[in-house]
Amino acid sequence: MNLVERVKNILTSPKQEWTVIDAEPVNVGELLTKYVLPLAAIGPIATLIGMSVFGFGGLFRVPIGTGLMAAIVSFVLAVAGVFILAWVINALAPNFGGQQSMHQAIKVAAYSATPQWIAGIFGLVPALLPLAMLAGLYGLYLFYLGLPILMKVPQEKAMIYTVVVIVAAVVLFLVAGAVTGGIVS
Repeated sequence: MNLVERVKNILTSPKQEWTVIDAEPVNVGELLTKYVLPLAAIGPIATLIGMSVFGFGGLFRVPIGTGLMAAIVSFVLAVAGVFILAWVINALAPNFGGQQSMHQAIKVAAYSATPQWIAGIFGLVPALLPLAMLAGLYGLYLFYLGLPILMKVPQEKAMIYTVVVIVAAVVLFLVAGAVTGGIVS
């Protein structure tokens, strides 16, 4: 798997890329080290630099120790979030006529987070962080496209399955955001 090619394809031609991803065998260790870890690190590193070096419009800067702690927690939560979300995806699959497969669920969770991770670069300029949230919305769309394909959910149940998992994901990431935010403040 080529990281740059996969990112480009999942962002620009997601319907075709989900079909390719579905057919690929997954090596979880390789997916983690060659895709999740590098991409999940973008936001925390950029935000650390943005908040600690550049600050918020020159008004104040977050102390480097606090920023570093927030970056580490954010990174760990992003990686853990993939596996927790995959567990939710996998656990709910039979309720919607889908097939359980933790490997497929991990692929859905990891690849649908791509736009949000890439948009983490906006953390260099803290005022641009809302743009990263917009990228997260595109991630939800990717999730909607990939979830039924990889988890083999019948089309008539795909929408509700997607909504239920997205609600679970939103709760998961709000909690993660609250934890990270609590460290910074």
